Amino acid sequence: MLCTWVSHPEVTVDPTVRIQDWGLSPVGLARAARIATLFPQPLRIVSSSERKALDTAEIIAGQWGSEFEIAEDLGEMDRSATGYLDPSEFEPTVDAFFAEPHRSVRGWEPAIHAQSRVQRAVRRIAARTPERGIAFIAHGGVGALLLASLRREPISRALDQPAMGSSFTFDPQDWTALSSWEHIG
Repeated sequence: MLCTWVSHPEVTVDPTVRIQDWGLSPVGLARAARIATLFPQPLRIVSSSERKALDTAEIIAGQWGSEFEIAEDLGEMDRSATGYLDPSEFEPTVDAFFAEPHRSVRGWEPAIHAQSRVQRAVRRIAARTPERGIAFIAHGGVGALLLASLRREPISRALDQPAMGSSFTFDPQDWTALSSWEHIG
C-alpha cells in the first residue's frame, strides 16, 4: 500500500485566533486546488481536525467528488501553552522542540510524545484499509516526526518540510519512507 503524507499549504496567520483554527490563505487555497491533481485516485483521505488541514482535505475531496475522514490524533504538536509566537520566538522554540525530543519546550507537547501519537494513528488507520492508498492531510512538524520514524532515524529538524504544502510517500505495512519531502508547486 502506498500512502502520502501531505502538509497543508500556506495559512492566514492571525495572533488573535487559536492556531488550530487558522485557515488557508488565498495562496494556500489555490495551492490546495492543485494538490488533488497530483495523486492517483481512488485514495482514502484522512485529515487532521485542525482548520488548515480540513480546508485542504475539503478541497481535495471536493475535486474528487469523495468524502474524507477526520482523525484527531493527526494534529500538529500541541503548542497551546504558548499560542502564537512571533517568528523571532517561534523558530528557536521549534529548534529546541526537535533538538530535545524528550523534553517539553515552553510547555509544548514533547516531540517524542507527538511522534508516538502520530505513529499510532497512522498504523491504526492503515490497518483498516490495507488495499487502498491513503492521503493523510496534516502538518509539517508531526510529518517530520513520522518521517524520522519511517527512516529509523533520530528526531531532527533536518527532516522538517521544505515549505508548507509538501509531501512524502511511505509504506505503512513495511514502515518505510519511499521518498523525502517534496514541495508541491
